[in-house]
Amino acid sequence: MRQRAASRNQARRQVTTLLKQTLRHIHLLGIGGAAMAPVAGMLKERGYTVTGSDTGVYPPASTLLSALGISWTEGFRPENVKPVPDLIVVGNAISRGNPELEAALDEKIPYWSMPQTLEELFLPGHTSIVIAGTHGKTTTTAMLSWIFHVANRHPDFLVGGVVPNFGDKSYGLGGGDEFIIEGDEYDSAYFDKAPKFLHYHPDELILTSLEFDHADIYSDLAAIELQFRRLVNLVPRRGRILVWGEAPNLVACTSKAFCTVEKYGLAPEMDWYAGDIEWREGMTHFRVAYHGEEVARLRMPLAGRHNVMNALACVATSFTRGVECEAMEVALAKFQGVRRRMDIKGEVGGVLVVEDFAHHPTAIRATIEAARSRWPQRKLWVAFEPRSNTMRRRIFQDDLASALSMADGAVLGAVNRAQLLSDEERLDPEYVTRAIRKLGKTARALASASEIAGFLGAELVPGDLVLVMSNGSFDGLCGRLLEILGKGTVAHKS
Repeated sequence: MRQRAASRNQARRQVTTLLKQTLRHIHLLGIGGAAMAPVAGMLKERGYTVTGSDTGVYPPASTLLSALGISWTEGFRPENVKPVPDLIVVGNAISRGNPELEAALDEKIPYWSMPQTLEELFLPGHTSIVIAGTHGKTTTTAMLSWIFHVANRHPDFLVGGVVPNFGDKSYGLGGGDEFIIEGDEYDSAYFDKAPKFLHYHPDELILTSLEFDHADIYSDLAAIELQFRRLVNLVPRRGRILVWGEAPNLVACTSKAFCTVEKYGLAPEMDWYAGDIEWREGMTHFRVAYHGEEVARLRMPLAGRHNVMNALACVATSFTRGVECEAMEVALAKFQGVRRRMDIKGEVGGVLVVEDFAHHPTAIRATIEAARSRWPQRKLWVAFEPRSNTMRRRIFQDDLASALSMADGAVLGAVNRAQLLSDEERLDPEYVTRAIRKLGKTARALASASEIAGFLGAELVPGDLVLVMSNGSFDGLCGRLLEILGKGTVAHKS
């Protein structure tokens, strides 16, 4: 039986090798996805003919595709795969019943998942540096890529967000030794339910955090921990793992690693330690020590202890890969972050509107703490949309109330796609806001972005700060709020 399985695997590899040699035209099914659009750009830069299809493609995916001259079709139809492409890349939002997928299966057109496409076409020949974790992986991936770029290491990279330092792109093909990639624990495709990061074969691995998330595909935290242990088991003996040392469950996932494991954190006993953290003159200042010996004193425009942690992981990885401290200093001082992470959208009538991607209680807490340190004199409001597959559920209902109560006032939007969840399973915004009010804070649950904008427009006064938090568009709440503020309706309460 083992011999037959080995023969089948060898045959698959031979087919894959032949396919890679003859690839010309690649069609992306779900081209507007957050990762699919940049992968389309990477494929085009490599010389492939790239087409795609999707529904409701919007910025930044639409602007990226247009800027790259990549055409896509609105809607899914069998004729979109005519002429027949050499390969179809199937996005993980695509499921059976999709007309183009059904046509591809009928015609036996070769297909890969997006992570497999990276595994086969982009990662070979590179040192794979994978950044994984519940929180911080996007910013850490972007920051590390920027450091290597400033150091003239010419990295290839793929980030799960838009990076202003790279001209609002999410990827780069510099041609250097390293491929720096964000390792997502979500599944790969309808036919491949394993996490994306298992396709990336890390030579070096950064593990930033590990909490329960993705309640639609994982039953509990133990199920996610199992996948992280599998990821750790892919790192070769010559490789290296850098793990946030203040998370016992994350450290436990690395306990059977065959490679070097080092811990980083804000506790002095860590291998890599960041201390003397101070926000002044528009920058976060901190120092980095390795085994008790100071390595560097750094500054960056990003606020918050969580961003110091991200930077610490980048410094540790860069240092051990031979990047000069001077390049790190220059890069961090000029790092602009990632779009939708503490992203200032505008200030009108003395009210500052900031957008953030936070959609988990831990991330919400960290973002509020960072905002407090950066704008200590402002009254802080939070508008939160329960949109992710985890936050739409009651799993973190009490934790959410506790996190939002750190603000001076909070507004909850309606649960996204509420009709898909039962009453017993679905988050109850009224429950959350009642819990916040019991803690002495203002809190309201409102049904739409327009209602939230109207409510905040009547409550805000000059000097206030609004954090708009969602992993989606929140129905354009930032724009709606700035429009209302621009009409001069900001209250001037005594």
